[in-house]
Amino acid sequence: MIARRPSDHAPPSRRRFLRRALVRDERGAVSAELVIATPLLLLLIMGVIQFALWQHAEHIASAVAQQGVAVGRLQGESAAAGQEQAQSVLHQLGSSVLVGSNITATRTNATTTVTVTGHAESIVGLFSLPVKAVATGPTETYNNPGQAP
Repeated sequence: MIARRPSDHAPPSRRRFLRRALVRDERGAVSAELVIATPLLLLLIMGVIQFALWQHAEHIASAVAQQGVAVGRLQGESAAAGQEQAQSVLHQLGSSVLVGSNITATRTNATTTVTVTGHAESIVGLFSLPVKAVATGPTETYNNPGQAP
């Protein structure tokens, strides 16, 4: 014997009403899902773009710091020359991705260090991710082989 659902015992008019009620319950379901899913998808896409901008700003800061050290560590140069070179490279690469940047350079007899700080450009405007890059290299000195250092 076949098991029957309770609605199978209902008269035909009641069965039609139940079917229509089920069909009516599904109307607008896709619209409701779209209303919920679309903002979440857009938020995810904007998060990925913001992360990419932050990574790009990190790369710019690193390149700027390395170029500043490359000049600042040379014999006969100064920390100011390294900082000036870093600032020049930042303007060439574009300072719109790395906003609010600050470049500091220090030079000792042993090492030269350039530090670049700032924030990645924000596409949402709600928050700004910090960026920091530090490059260090040995300061060049030249000694004649017969002279004491």
